[in-house]
Amino acid sequence: MIKAVIVVNNHGKPRFIKFYDEIPEEKRIKLVKEVFQKITQRGDVLCNFLDGTHVSTEIADWSSDIKFVYRHFATLYFIFVIDSSESELGTLDLIQVFVEALDQAFENICELDIIFHPDRVLYILDQMIMGGLVFETDIKQIVFISEECDRLADEAKIKGQGRDKDPSFRK
Repeated sequence: MIKAVIVVNNHGKPRFIKFYDEIPEEKRIKLVKEVFQKITQRGDVLCNFLDGTHVSTEIADWSSDIKFVYRHFATLYFIFVIDSSESELGTLDLIQVFVEALDQAFENICELDIIFHPDRVLYILDQMIMGGLVFETDIKQIVFISEECDRLADEAKIKGQGRDKDPSFRK
C-alpha cells in the first residue's frame, strides 16, 4: 500500500504532499524533513530505495516494513512511501508515470506548476492512486480524464459568467 506521496525541491521545501494515513501535521513536517535529509545524503550511485529503518520510528506510527522510493527530476524529488506489499520497482515505474502525466498535462512541468496548481496535481494523482492503492497507470487515460475535467470546468465558468446577466435567472 502507498502511504504517502511527497514532492520536495532541492532545498527541502515541500511542494506537494499527500498522505493516505492519518498523521498529525507536526509529525508530517518532521517526516518530510528527515526523509529529505536522508535521501540527499545518499550518493548518486546508490539505488533509489531507502529502508524505513533509517527514519525515526516516533515520527510515524507505521511499522518498520516501510520503504521510501524516490526519483530526482530537475529540481524536484518525487518520494513515495510504501509498505512491504508494494514492489519497489513497480513504484519507481509509478513515479515515472506520474511525472510523465504531469509533464503532458502541464506541457513541460516545472516546480512553479506544482506550486500554483496543486489542485490539478492532486487530481492527476487521484486518477492514479485511490486510498493508497494503484488505480490507473495508463498515461493517455490519466491525461485524457484530466483534460476533460479542465474542459468541463472551463465550460462551467463560461456558463456561470452569463448567469447574472440572464433575466430568467433567479437568485
